[in-house]
Amino acid sequence: MRLPALKLGALSAIGMVLVACGGSSSGTTQSLASDQTLKFPIFGEFGTLDPGQLDAEVDSEIAQNIFNGPLRYDNNLNIIPDIATDVPTTSNGGISSDGLTYTFKLRKDVTFSNGDKVTAKDMIYSWNRAAALQGPYGSNLSAIAGYSAVTKYTKGLKPSKKADVTAKAAFNKTVEDALAANDPKVMMTGLTSPDANTVVVKLDSAAGWFLSAVTLESTTGMIVDQKVIQTNPRDWWTVPATLVGTGPFKMTQHTAKQSADFVSVPNWWGSPKPTLKAVHLDILDPSSQSTAIASFEQGKYDIVGYGGWSSQPKADILRIQQTANEKSQLLLQPKVRTTWVSFNVNPAHPAGGPFTVDKGQKAKDLRTAFALAVDKSKLQSVVCQNITCSAATGGLITKGLKGYLGDGTDPLGKFDATKAKQLLTGADPTGTLTAGLKYSYNTGSPNDDVATFLQDQWKTNLGINVGLDPHPDATAFINDRQAGKFVLARDGWQADYDHPQDWFDNLWGKMAEDSTANTSGYAPNASDQYNVLLTKADAEPLDKALPTYKQISELLSTDVVDIPLYYSVGQFLFKPYAKGAGTNNFFDHFWNEISILQH
Repeated sequence: MRLPALKLGALSAIGMVLVACGGSSSGTTQSLASDQTLKFPIFGEFGTLDPGQLDAEVDSEIAQNIFNGPLRYDNNLNIIPDIATDVPTTSNGGISSDGLTYTFKLRKDVTFSNGDKVTAKDMIYSWNRAAALQGPYGSNLSAIAGYSAVTKYTKGLKPSKKADVTAKAAFNKTVEDALAANDPKVMMTGLTSPDANTVVVKLDSAAGWFLSAVTLESTTGMIVDQKVIQTNPRDWWTVPATLVGTGPFKMTQHTAKQSADFVSVPNWWGSPKPTLKAVHLDILDPSSQSTAIASFEQGKYDIVGYGGWSSQPKADILRIQQTANEKSQLLLQPKVRTTWVSFNVNPAHPAGGPFTVDKGQKAKDLRTAFALAVDKSKLQSVVCQNITCSAATGGLITKGLKGYLGDGTDPLGKFDATKAKQLLTGADPTGTLTAGLKYSYNTGSPNDDVATFLQDQWKTNLGINVGLDPHPDATAFINDRQAGKFVLARDGWQADYDHPQDWFDNLWGKMAEDSTANTSGYAPNASDQYNVLLTKADAEPLDKALPTYKQISELLSTDVVDIPLYYSVGQFLFKPYAKGAGTNNFFDHFWNEISILQH
């Protein structure tokens, strides 16, 4: 998971959640405005719109309107057909009884924005390319047979992140040339095409999460045009003429750090057909967010919060909540990040400390004491001001996503200072075990305020002086945390796609340990109960797997692996005339669903 990057479930209960994002009218009398141009700001340049390389949320929110895959998520996070005619299931023959073979039947009327027809060959090319490039979301394809062989080959060719642009461009061209030559070293064996409109995908092992991963908007499951990419393998997306996709919009202009413009694709094949004729983005400096909100209030922008920039200045949101004619334009929407405190529980890790599992019940009681001593509701109020977060009381997975346990179900999400003190006294009566503890975190908002809050909670409710260990370099901090160098540390996860596997595989099981991503050293062995349950759940269809994933979530609480803190909440402003505009836990509503009413 890309932690620095930043999707409709139940709305957060915090703050005032009033929304005009549907632009709903009292009847059918409202008519369309003559100017069907949607305008909103983003607060930083996008990095890439190439689905094979894309990472950051700002890139994804734009690219999702340019590219399609065989499937997509609707606004309620259900998987529905897109370029495919149906979602593969066992009942319709699209998934084999052993869960190893998926068959995608593609529509015959799909074209790229330049008129090129889309066939099964394009889907196979796109997925092979994404695997070979090893972009941030490349592992979404990892269940496919042959993925490991492709990535092993290209790993030896791929330049480091510090390499110059020339070396990176050369790598892209090497991959593109190999794909054009049908070189088996860059072709996953699990992808075949019996005819022009059918793709058969074979997996190495059953993976109930596969469809969720490849459906993720604007990433590695999307279909791109090989003919266009061959002309400029690395930077094809930077030129409007060659930024070709299957989506309802295409770019017409981009001035770096200033603006970008998009228009609807004539006679687009999909549905609903775009009502908007154009979309204009102003690319602003993050320091200008308050100014942009003022511009929204004056009518310059139709939306604030789109394009991956859903975190607004709290002072502006508090003011709008108290403004009678504006508060209905505000939406507080739960997003897909959970933040917690990690305990270092692995005695083999260099930091050691009083919380490691080799110390038995005493260490578990200490972990529980530290968790129950934190008032999560107070954190929501004091640090987040009931705007930017909600208390994490329903398990690891955020509210609105598959696998959320329900409000107030996590015992570690509770606040019980009396019990916390009792547990501490029994486990560390002299205070020697907890002397000199430090809480490590990467600096910045809101991490600094959270750290100060935690320090006060542990002092007030446990009588323990925990020092603060700030780290200005976030990347170095994350690397050190994953290496087990901290005893208590800030931790978090932002979902890649709406499936519990994305959380549990990447955080604490053997897979995470093997990939050096394990944050605490919990469950490093295949025989651990956590890994046994996870292996079972990952292979099953989601409806069958959810009870097992619930067991895993409850196991984390029982073993007191972490201190749940909060779920992130985005802040959006929508003009009431922007009909169809809205957002969900993962992504902004697609532009072709929006229209501008007369106002």
